Amino acid sequence: MDTKRLRIRLSCLLIFFVGVLLFSYTHAQAPLTIEQALDIAEENNPDLRAAKYNLERYQYNLVAQRASLKSRFSLDLDPINYSRSRRFDNRLSQWYTNETLNTSGTFMVSQPILFTDGEVSLINTFGWQDNQSTVEGVNNRNRAFSNDLYLRFNQPIFTYNRRKMELQQIEFDYENAGIRFALQRLNTERSITNQFYSVYMAQSNLSISREELANTEQSFEIIQNKVEADLSAREELYQAELNLANAQSAVEERVVSLENAKDQLKQTLGMALDEDIEVTLEIEVSPVAIDLLQAVQSGLSSRMELRQREIDIKLADLQMIQTKSLNEFRGDISLSVGIIGDHRRFENIYDNPTQNPRVAISLTVPIFDWGEKRARVRAQQVAQTLAKLEQENLRIDIELEVRQTWRRLENLRTQIDIAEKSVRNAQLTYDINQTRYREGDLTGMEISQFQTQLSNRRMAYSQALINYKIELLNLKILTLYDFENEMPIVPIREWAGTFENK
Repeated sequence: MDTKRLRIRLSCLLIFFVGVLLFSYTHAQAPLTIEQALDIAEENNPDLRAAKYNLERYQYNLVAQRASLKSRFSLDLDPINYSRSRRFDNRLSQWYTNETLNTSGTFMVSQPILFTDGEVSLINTFGWQDNQSTVEGVNNRNRAFSNDLYLRFNQPIFTYNRRKMELQQIEFDYENAGIRFALQRLNTERSITNQFYSVYMAQSNLSISREELANTEQSFEIIQNKVEADLSAREELYQAELNLANAQSAVEERVVSLENAKDQLKQTLGMALDEDIEVTLEIEVSPVAIDLLQAVQSGLSSRMELRQREIDIKLADLQMIQTKSLNEFRGDISLSVGIIGDHRRFENIYDNPTQNPRVAISLTVPIFDWGEKRARVRAQQVAQTLAKLEQENLRIDIELEVRQTWRRLENLRTQIDIAEKSVRNAQLTYDINQTRYREGDLTGMEISQFQTQLSNRRMAYSQALINYKIELLNLKILTLYDFENEMPIVPIREWAGTFENK
């Protein structure tokens, strides 16, 4: 019995350990690639999400504005209205009592006219009333159905088209929000790429420091054996212990730097800070021959910031139209035509219809505004000049940024070649001196210097590769052209299709 229980317990423990192993295997942290990081940021980055929500807000505003240009249907109902009052008739100079009970409803179809800023409406009012008046003891009473059907047209004159301007402003706001969203995506890509490379560099530095620690431990064992065999002075052992402690401290510092770099990347990606990540990256640098003139022309023709300045200029022009409309001479024309009928019986409402045409023209004539309009117009003219000046300065800034980035890329190509040769020479130098150290021709301090030199050269080479990739990305963002694949990039096209399909 005890043997059977023991077997059952052992089987349960075995199943438990297998489950733990499977759980750990399935939940192991997979290496994170830069493409996966960008996909995560697309959904979780706070700044990118805010820009996306702002774009959606303007997109819905544009949808609402376009919907307001379509026919509107409305129905107003007054189910019951009862009143009893004492009134004075000025025509007959006598008092009378009036009691009214009525019910009515108004159905209206209105169609805005975008081209003229006018509006056409078809209105029908149907009702029933019971009206009773008592004058000096004599009762007069009327019970009847009534229906008023007419077509109305309203048109402002001598002024600008407000409805059309509102639509243009919302379209510009939507386009501007789309540009800001696209720019935020590019900036997020740049930020994530920089931080991704920072994590990768921290991982590489940690790996180099661990290799340095392993080499230092090996050197320590060599000198320890020599001291124990009385082949070297004890001072060499003290120096080897110091080198080993420094190597261990360097590893600990690299671990701290790596964790800090990971936290920065996780914050940008919108991930939980307690979630562990490990990045993987293959840096293959093939220096790209870039034509400076092509890069400048691509930047000046494609940069979305220039389109933003164009939108600012157009919005300033629209604002000028609104400013000039202050205290303006304007008018309104209202035309309506229809028929109205009434009868005690519903089916006989239009037995004796009455036509009810109406024409009205109203004018607003400004007289004197103490110079308000003239001052506001001049202020808006200054705003227009500033918008054009910002556009010109932006073109100069874009060309300067492209030129500077191109020069840095050319310089980095040379630095990569130099750094690669330095690593090769440092490795050969270290291997030769490691042999000399084993033979007792070098001290522990001297071999530590060669080890440090090799580590620094390897870190410098990795950093040179990363700097080149970052500058190449900067040039792609500055010119909106991928020189590695020789193709333009259009970051607006992606969100445009997404939101237009909603």
